[in-house]
Amino acid sequence: MIVRFGYVAMSLEIQDSSPSKTMTMARFAKLPDREAGLRQLERIAETNLRNTIRLLRHNIAEGIEMYRFSSKLIPLATHTDLADWDPFVALAEPFAEIGEIVRRHKLRVSFHPDHYTVLSTPRPEVLVSSVRDLRYHVRMLEAMGLDARAKNNIHIGGAYGNKPEAADRFVDHFAALDPDIQCRLTLENDDKTFTAGETLAAAQRTGLPMVLDIHHHWVNSAGEPASDWWPEVARTWESPLARTDVPEGEHLPPKIHASSPRSETDRRSHADGVEAGPLLDFLREAARTSSHLDVMLEAKHKDRALLQLMQDLASYTGDGVKMLSGGKIEVQP
Repeated sequence: MIVRFGYVAMSLEIQDSSPSKTMTMARFAKLPDREAGLRQLERIAETNLRNTIRLLRHNIAEGIEMYRFSSKLIPLATHTDLADWDPFVALAEPFAEIGEIVRRHKLRVSFHPDHYTVLSTPRPEVLVSSVRDLRYHVRMLEAMGLDARAKNNIHIGGAYGNKPEAADRFVDHFAALDPDIQCRLTLENDDKTFTAGETLAAAQRTGLPMVLDIHHHWVNSAGEPASDWWPEVARTWESPLARTDVPEGEHLPPKIHASSPRSETDRRSHADGVEAGPLLDFLREAARTSSHLDVMLEAKHKDRALLQLMQDLASYTGDGVKMLSGGKIEVQP
């Protein structure tokens, strides 16, 4: 099985490269000239996009083929007080450059909208805000010229006192989304509410591909190995929604999230790095049924954690692991 690794948004290896520089609404509201303030927001956004380009070039140099964009590329982009502002014209050039790099180097990229983007909500105003945020993420991917292979990963959301009803609301609210938003989504199990099995059921009902978070599963399950769920989860990546814009004869590999617990007393929080042994145990089981798998690392030390993990995995060479590049390995069952 071919396994690619990626990391989330920020780099600890590249100095002054944050793609998430921002401005608060409180600060914006104090500016004496609104139009000048909007231009300032656009300049901050351009800095974020230029830093994203730097990070993509860093990834390419290191052999890292996966990356999750920061959702904060455009400060205050979805704030209701700025609903009349459209920053995409001013930012067309850097967005297009990002997309050109992604396509040329065949990178896998994604977003993960924030936790307040929930489709299981019973509150109409929260649903409106959630759909607005999903539309913003789709617009960014479209501004990059990327097709539906670039996804936005979400959770089902809260249970609101009745988990089955919340899951039903998620399915209903998903069905009401515009098709161009639907085909960009993946669905992930969480660490407190919806287990891997419950998330899989929602993915099967909606046709969404599922991202299995093996750390979330460890802290929110009945104790069964995450690999027990893998064959069914992997099949969700064969659905029509998962295959939108995938050329004939090609495939979009299934994707998982991986991290390690910070400590025995804080099992939910992410550690600085990722332990190679437990992750490799899962990968070996997944390799029994899958030929390709992409792994997004959610470690506090970002790209530094990925590079360290690759060094750790290299010690398993000759034990069913072959190093293919700085961010890719082959794993035997």
